[in-house]
Amino acid sequence: MTATNLAGRLAAARAQGRLALLPYLMAGFPEPRGFDELLLRVARRADVIELGLPFSDPTADGPVIAAAARTALANGIDFAWVCALAKRTRAQHQASLVLMSYLNPLLAVGLERALRELAAAGFAGLIVPDVPLEEGAELRALADAHGLALVQLVTPLTPLARAREIAHASRGFLYAVTRAGITGARAEPLAIAAYLRALRELSPLPVCAGFGVREPAQVRALANQCDGVVVGSALIELLARGDDPTLLLESLYAATLAGATP
Repeated sequence: MTATNLAGRLAAARAQGRLALLPYLMAGFPEPRGFDELLLRVARRADVIELGLPFSDPTADGPVIAAAARTALANGIDFAWVCALAKRTRAQHQASLVLMSYLNPLLAVGLERALRELAAAGFAGLIVPDVPLEEGAELRALADAHGLALVQLVTPLTPLARAREIAHASRGFLYAVTRAGITGARAEPLAIAAYLRALRELSPLPVCAGFGVREPAQVRALANQCDGVVVGSALIELLARGDDPTLLLESLYAATLAGATP
């Protein structure tokens, strides 16, 4: 899987007249046993799965995902476990895997080694939210060298000139954070429509909206504003309660079909 293929997967969803669906899972949550099966169930309705590597100081994550990270860490989930998971499941599903990790866990492994092992495990890309554009040259170069899409993030507070620069440095897709702050709080699609339209005009890549996308109604409202939606906290909440996420995933997938145009 390469950065080009990741962008192509998102473009293919749009060509089919729907938004791409990008569910987020915390690796090994709610528990390591059975997580392979959970990943495969989620992959049935996912174009891309964003897989979180647990970290003790997740600055961009809200309380739901931060709590899931603490549980995963307590269960022994680490970088090696995540790579082994990707290797043993990659032939069983069609979804692209993107790792969401903060910088420190990658540094602990060694940047070059970490990216080499992610590529070997079958990851298509990664998101590292605590590395600003100006400090990411080494990470971008290593990701490019290993065929990994280093996805960049913008927010509603990012000036358009800077957003254009970030979009052109991104690979795979441009991650449009729908609200300033942390994950989990509800996004209001009508309030961000102009922001997303502006990003699509300046970005050479598909634009995927995340942070606060929780419900089918939000997905339908975003249908012609972006190319894909990331849904995380709502899924983690279900898993924390011991509930099956299948019904939510099916309803979100159905919503991606509503009103989107190629």
